[in-house]
Amino acid sequence: MREFTKAIRGDTDGMARTYEYEDETVLVADFGATDGHVDVVDGTAIVIVDDEQHEFEVPEGSSRAIMNNGIVTIEVER
Repeated sequence: MREFTKAIRGDTDGMARTYEYEDETVLVADFGATDGHVDVVDGTAIVIVDDEQHEFEVPEGSSRAIMNNGIVTIEVER
C-alpha cells in the first residue's frame, strides 16, 4: 500500500489521502463534521459543503463516491 497526503481546504485545511492497493485506489478527504455531497465528473470530484464547492482531480474510472459525516471516499478499481 502507498499513501499520499495533501491539504484540500484553505483556512479549515482538511486532509486528503490516497491509498493505492493492488486492485484499487481509494481517495479519502476529511471536510470536518458537516453535511454535504460528492459527485465525480470526468476525473474531477465535486464536493459541496456549507454552500461552498470544492473540486479535486481523481483517477479516471471512479467506481464509487460517497460522503458520510464530512468524510468523502472515492474508490477506483484497476
